Amino acid sequence: MSTPDSNNATHADIDADVVFHAHGITKIYPMGEVEVQALRGVDLDLHTGELIVLLGPSGSGKSTLLNILGGLDTPTAGCVLYRGRDLTRATERELTEYRRYHVGFVFQFYNLIPSLTARENVAVVTEIARKPMRPEEALELVGLGKRLDHFPAQLSGGEQQRVAIARAIAKNPEVLLCDEPTGALDSSTGIVVLEAIERINRELGTATAVITHNAGIALMADRVIHLGDGLITHVNINETRKAPHELTW
Repeated sequence: MSTPDSNNATHADIDADVVFHAHGITKIYPMGEVEVQALRGVDLDLHTGELIVLLGPSGSGKSTLLNILGGLDTPTAGCVLYRGRDLTRATERELTEYRRYHVGFVFQFYNLIPSLTARENVAVVTEIARKPMRPEEALELVGLGKRLDHFPAQLSGGEQQRVAIARAIAKNPEVLLCDEPTGALDSSTGIVVLEAIERINRELGTATAVITHNAGIALMADRVIHLGDGLITHVNINETRKAPHELTW
């Protein structure tokens, strides 16, 4: 990737635990003759081993920000440094490599391949990763060690989402980005999914960002980033994280 300028490099050297440093992130989408400003100059750091929740209503800019951090989208203005490397100057090939090797994604909808078993769905990722864990190990981490050979149609919604999490973390990414991972689930099933995400963060030290509009989930985070109208409105720090089973919504 392109070499960051000297100021950014110095910042990255000083803050060695910063995985992402996003500064002045603006995103404008042209909609015919109108421009929609999804982000309006957002600054955000994500640290090694940290779990943050991005909280806000629909349209607040949460998914746009997550997609930019994950290399799925590019900002109109501003810069995003990943371990000191400027993603906003990266080529498409470099962004593809970044997404493939460094970031795990979990979305609201599971995107599993129906004709493949849980093990095979995870293996799709491990076969192209540099230093993957075994599919069986990843599925064990999310509590599905006994469901390896079940097809998606044989799994509940919560189990399918946990397969999706296993697939995301099986390549040993440094970052796990989750966009409404419990959005399609009831609260009891959602808590099981959040337990899997929390375990990954705690045991593997994976820096994790979880998008939600559900304020109850925020208590499991180290920090809660509140977004509204494309801006970070305020940040809360939880002195003590709650376990997922302690959450209610």
